[in-house]
Amino acid sequence: MQQCESPQASLEALAAFIERYPRLLVVSGAGVSTESGIPDYRDSRGEWKRPPPMDHRRFMASHAARQRYWARALVGFRALSEARPGPAHRALAALEARGRLSGIITQNVDGLHQQAGSRRVIDLHGRAELVRCMRCDGRRMRHDLHAELEALNPRWRELGAAISPDGDADLEADFGDFRVPACGRCGEGILKPDVVFFGDSVPGARLASALAAIEAAEALLVVGSSLMVYSGFRLVRQAARAGKPVACLNRGRTRADDLYALKASLPIGESLAALASRF
Repeated sequence: MQQCESPQASLEALAAFIERYPRLLVVSGAGVSTESGIPDYRDSRGEWKRPPPMDHRRFMASHAARQRYWARALVGFRALSEARPGPAHRALAALEARGRLSGIITQNVDGLHQQAGSRRVIDLHGRAELVRCMRCDGRRMRHDLHAELEALNPRWRELGAAISPDGDADLEADFGDFRVPACGRCGEGILKPDVVFFGDSVPGARLASALAAIEAAEALLVVGSSLMVYSGFRLVRQAARAGKPVACLNRGRTRADDLYALKASLPIGESLAALASRF
């Protein structure tokens, strides 16, 4: 793996990588959105910064877990929904518009790549703005559900807390009286954000689209991800096994460090903006 000694040398190496592979596919993670005010999950060693987020099995099995989740989300999702694209999102959109990227597979659920203008985006873990019924598969906009939650739980509306990457909030309270509605369509189903929770699986059609994008690409660029979550790591491993060069722009350790042809530990937004200005 090539690791350059100076920031300028790292930037030059990334520019050469982008120049060499016109059909370059980006795999993005939480580090892309930190400059938009959305915190990331892990530190530079790849360790959790906070308790792990909600997992699928616990959410589905426990009404108390769902009360806690939706109460915290009522506070945290406001900040997530108000976030706007940062320099990393804008730079990647510019590179795509100039024919330098074949697309983006993002592990983020914030929709900021699309807001920035990127058109070929696969939301590997879904979109936080949608809610799905786990019984009838009906969907509704999350803003609509949050309006209903606020009406049912007016005292929670004004609470504040630090937000988490997925629209959760670092809020601890007695959630026992928090009211969570059932699906308005079937009247019984559990409502869940239309995202892949920990312990959940990426939907088959979406995974197939991601694998097809990797097959069509000449090379991969991992941006802002430690790849500690298997769903992202296996895509990079698949590309490496197929003989496709993989570069990484990320500060700190990642799960795929032994797979990279090039790794640059640089500020993400600033570096991508500098790279986009060259093409």
